[in-house]
Amino acid sequence: MRILLVKTSSLGDVIHTLPAVTDAARAHPGIRFDWVVEETFAEIPAWHPAVELVIPVALRRWRQHPFARTTRKEWKAFRAALDAAPYDFVLDAQGLIKSAWFAVKAHAPVHGFDFRSAREPLASLAYAHRHAVPWGRHAVRRVRELFASVLGYPLPEDAKGEDDGAGCADASTYGLDRTRISFGGTVDAVTGDAPRLVFLHGTTWPTKHWPENYWRELARLATGAGWDVRLPWGSETEHERAQRIVKDLVGAHVLPRLPLAGLATELTAATACVAVDTGLGHLAAALDVPTLSLFGSTNPGLTGAWGRSQRCLATDFPCAPCLRKTCSLRSSTSGISAPSFGVDAPCFARLAPARVWEILGAMR
Repeated sequence: MRILLVKTSSLGDVIHTLPAVTDAARAHPGIRFDWVVEETFAEIPAWHPAVELVIPVALRRWRQHPFARTTRKEWKAFRAALDAAPYDFVLDAQGLIKSAWFAVKAHAPVHGFDFRSAREPLASLAYAHRHAVPWGRHAVRRVRELFASVLGYPLPEDAKGEDDGAGCADASTYGLDRTRISFGGTVDAVTGDAPRLVFLHGTTWPTKHWPENYWRELARLATGAGWDVRLPWGSETEHERAQRIVKDLVGAHVLPRLPLAGLATELTAATACVAVDTGLGHLAAALDVPTLSLFGSTNPGLTGAWGRSQRCLATDFPCAPCLRKTCSLRSSTSGISAPSFGVDAPCFARLAPARVWEILGAMR
């Protein structure tokens, strides 16, 4: 059986799909997937042994230059890749209009979420077969339920646990084959046997950012205890923030800019990670790296890092999780603050560095 899987982005969403691919491979030995994914994340599906071919797309870039020669050439290559293989069916695991648009380009019936289950309900109109998957469950579980419904096997027991994902999965559930990962080199200008702590500080929404001063204080606590702290980055803004966090701290280091394989190297070598709600936190979970993830505006019950070595620490602020990209409150007007730190999103005032450090020490 050969299936075209459409799950284009984001990094976290792509990683959330891996356990479902593993479930399908266990239920139907010999099943093969070709995976349509944004070019930025194309490394990830290739690490799963049930994925035969990764078909990259660049919708974000194509939209900016729809008539460019490069766009036309890449679009032609995408269509040729779909025409080259006979698929039993297409599975749109994203439920967006853009993913449905990609899915119908293949010459095969399309399965996907039904109107009430899809993130963008109109996407379901493109599907020949629609499947009901309840909302209010963790993203990993929802995708696993979709695959089970499409392929006709019972949902695995480890998908039926608590929706925060803690204790529900190990590295084998994600199914990554580490021999497929072209690991990059790590930075060696650090301390031999010192425990390594990776700060996954970069994220998208302003309300998902733990305060920079909090990161710096946590780095001070960790390096003072003999930990080797490392900070990756993926944009110039993140690079500048990382440099400010480690400034004048012996034992704290900003990594060079790394591809996903290089970041996987750093994560697998880590003793632990501290993350915000970010795709790299989910990559750490897929690699079974002990990680403490910090949640303010978002809900760990829906998108928390899923795995036995994961701990999600959510604020108990009254309006959290608000699921909003911007916050209408500020510490200066809300009456809520943390000593010595300015906090833009008041909900993070409840997650002070000393508390994070204490929990992190208990995880080790």
